[in-house]
Amino acid sequence: MNADQTEALLGMLVTFGLLVLMALPSVVGIVRERRIDRQIREAHEERERREAVSREEMRRTQKSSDRSTVPSTATWYAEGRRSKKLVNS
Repeated sequence: MNADQTEALLGMLVTFGLLVLMALPSVVGIVRERRIDRQIREAHEERERREAVSREEMRRTQKSSDRSTVPSTATWYAEGRRSKKLVNS
């Protein structure tokens, strides 16, 4: 290997080293952002899982008298007939 080849190899290594040094902060930032995104996603999934368990537990322990009731069609019809009778009288 002569002096010109050694000088060229050294120049390429220095250039490559500078490229790595310039790209390193970006790579570190990308890795950090991905880790944070993963932690946020896991926390969100855990929260949804806990809420689902809580809703299921609440549904199981709730008494039928606690549930809101919707009048049946027959009740609605009878109420309407009674109010019409009062108006017509």
